[in-house]
Amino acid sequence: MTRADPVLLVGAQRSGTTALGAAMAQAVAAAGGCFTVNGKLPYLLRRWWTGPDVTAGHLRSDEVSHALRRVPPYGPGADAWLASADAALLAGARRAASGRAAERVEDEVGRVCAEAYGLCGDGRLWGDKYNEYLLDLPWLNAVFPRARWVFLTREPAEAVASMLAWRHDKPWNPREVAAASAKWAYWTARWLVFRNAVPPERRCELDYGGLCDDPSGARVEALSELLGADTEPFLKDFRRSPAERPVPDLGSEALAVRDALKRLRILGGARDALRSGER
Repeated sequence: MTRADPVLLVGAQRSGTTALGAAMAQAVAAAGGCFTVNGKLPYLLRRWWTGPDVTAGHLRSDEVSHALRRVPPYGPGADAWLASADAALLAGARRAASGRAAERVEDEVGRVCAEAYGLCGDGRLWGDKYNEYLLDLPWLNAVFPRARWVFLTREPAEAVASMLAWRHDKPWNPREVAAASAKWAYWTARWLVFRNAVPPERRCELDYGGLCDDPSGARVEALSELLGADTEPFLKDFRRSPAERPVPDLGSEALAVRDALKRLRILGGARDALRSGER
């Protein structure tokens, strides 16, 4: 993996991505790299460095830096990464202002991101977890055509129950079963539509329940192989939802997506069916 080839962790909200991201951040740091949890730099650049911005020669690096700190990323070296991201954004803004930015939006975004993460550790391994990357998968694939992808899913009834039980003040989090079920289905289906654009050797598709049940099995081996970093020591505390949590009725969209995940043996599949291509 080179500095231009990140590892990106995606999954619908309340699927365990934050816990897995924290474990991956520890593993990557131990291997000398930098993995952020909710760094979201590509997501922000997608919105602040567009075709019209290229024409205008105007990258609002200050707005992106502010957004990075509104809900700061975490993981080993997160503070140092923020400083590196600031420096990379300023350099990008100066290139834009002087007409030296790459003509293709995707190329300049890739350069800013590589510079931001390249200043952390030795740059051998870098990446980020952010749920909203599911909304920009084809664009991210154009920016990072050799990225490695980790997709984490969870039994939808558990994910929906977690949405309904979550008490953090997040206005985008649904409060009704039907809305939560539909949101899980839509976000998860984004991966199912996209996944075949990535060769099987560059994707790892995981079931949160499987990680909880067997944190040292084939699923973890596949993840470690993809990263080139040992993740097993950092996955010991994965736990399933409380048994007393009510099980909601899922909508038809969620049931259809759940069936697709099971057919592909991503959800609840055999323990050796990790880096799953079409079965």
